[in-house]
Amino acid sequence: MASIEYSVTAPVYNESENIGELVERISAAMDPLGKPWELILVDDGSTDNSFELMKSIKSRFPALRALRLNGHHGQTAAMDAGIRAARGSVIITMDADLQNDPADIPKLVSRLGDYDAAVGWRVVRQDDFVRRVSSKIANWIRNKLSDENIRDTGCSLKAFRGESIRRVRLYEGLHRFLPTLVKMEGGTVTEVEVSHHPRSRGQSKYNVWNRLFRSFLDLLAIRWMKWRKLTYKVADES
Repeated sequence: MASIEYSVTAPVYNESENIGELVERISAAMDPLGKPWELILVDDGSTDNSFELMKSIKSRFPALRALRLNGHHGQTAAMDAGIRAARGSVIITMDADLQNDPADIPKLVSRLGDYDAAVGWRVVRQDDFVRRVSSKIANWIRNKLSDENIRDTGCSLKAFRGESIRRVRLYEGLHRFLPTLVKMEGGTVTEVEVSHHPRSRGQSKYNVWNRLFRSFLDLLAIRWMKWRKLTYKVADES
């Protein structure tokens, strides 16, 4: 079997209304690239029929791999499971709610170049006022306290070189800081303007509480990790 070049992975939690269109649109974006690819959807303990639906369409989409976690563990765990299961030289992460546009994946991949990560920047947000404001505040606070300059840390649409992202160890909530974690491992990051669409089906799983307050503790963890990171070099050996 040919080695996998691209792995696309997305956490899934009660997204049965979006699964079919999601897989179709990802296939439409990936097939023209002309390289072996796979799609890993990770069901994070959905209470609807998301996982059954994924299994039912596998015959039409042979690139699809459906994983199910043993309960609802959260977005970080589902994203980590997808990354660990991925076999590709390049790993693309995204959401399953179709607010990320699969058509942007080739642009991200083409921008990788000499970088270890190409991360999406949603220039025009298609959210309500509260979500837009909370995201702006969250991005400002994260960058200020973590000494970062990533303009859209909350955008899940990102492309990574496999060897770079596999070096990163994730803890609960730290999926928001993947570019920073890649940099801490010596990697390089570029930003790419991507589209953003309003959610047309299903319900959002995130609100002001987990965008601002809950993620503040995660931010303090990142700040501590950067502060305490070992930076020595061996100066001589005989």
